[in-house]
Amino acid sequence: MKSLFLITLLLSSLFAFSPIISDSTTSNGRTTLIEFKKESGVQYQDIKHGKKRFKIFNHPLDDTKLYALVPMSYYQKLSNEKIKISYKENKSLHSKFIFLKVEDGKYKKEEISVSKSKVNPQGKETKKRISKEYAEAMRVYGTVTPKSYISSKFILPLDTFITSDFGKARVYNGSLKGYHSGTDFRAKVGTPIIASNDGVVALVKDRFYSGGTVLIDHGQGIYTCYFHMSAFDVKVKQRVKKGQVIGLSGQSGRVTGPHLHFAVRINAVQVDPLQFIELMNTKLLTTTKGI
Repeated sequence: MKSLFLITLLLSSLFAFSPIISDSTTSNGRTTLIEFKKESGVQYQDIKHGKKRFKIFNHPLDDTKLYALVPMSYYQKLSNEKIKISYKENKSLHSKFIFLKVEDGKYKKEEISVSKSKVNPQGKETKKRISKEYAEAMRVYGTVTPKSYISSKFILPLDTFITSDFGKARVYNGSLKGYHSGTDFRAKVGTPIIASNDGVVALVKDRFYSGGTVLIDHGQGIYTCYFHMSAFDVKVKQRVKKGQVIGLSGQSGRVTGPHLHFAVRINAVQVDPLQFIELMNTKLLTTTKGI
């Protein structure tokens, strides 16, 4: 009788754990998608990678599924990464593991010449401003809206030539200062910029480095960022639709000429925006909401 009880208890915990992983191999700066089928009596909690935890959300278009995004930092070490998936079954907490191989993104270097004041800002007030703006932006990126505003595929904010890709090491005036955190689109001053998807405006501000800036919260930890703008057509907390004009391109902030810098943050982690959009459009947002 006791053996029968143990067998029954064991079988009760053997649900069909079979997450669908977009790719078991990734690289620094890229995003991985993990999907789950909803199971009766199972409550998925979160995903842990290193010291970071990522929530598991309801699929934006399919009520039978859940999903999570795992962003890899540009500075992520190359290794086989263990991803811990936590869930509750019969009110008991459990966990399972999957592995992602992280390879080198092989990003190129880029030499840029700008004014010395932009490379090495001087003055107490300027440094204070930069620090304040950084902290403000990180508070925005760290805010995870539980609901998703997305109901269709992402689009690019401009239909024009790309002048600089994500991940290029940035060498300003001969000094290495980091990497290119987004994708640059050629745009003369005054070119209309459109929202990449539905969302809520989280920040509208003229900032020291990024100049005229708009951040859009798409829900569930996803943010798109639009930098170096010359004018704004939206306000904070405003709902925007995909394709809606949010402002005009410019050459504000740390730039060598007019363009749009477009970036994506997933749970505060900077990722390649074009890879993210391709991933979402081809793997997650393949159906129309409500169908």
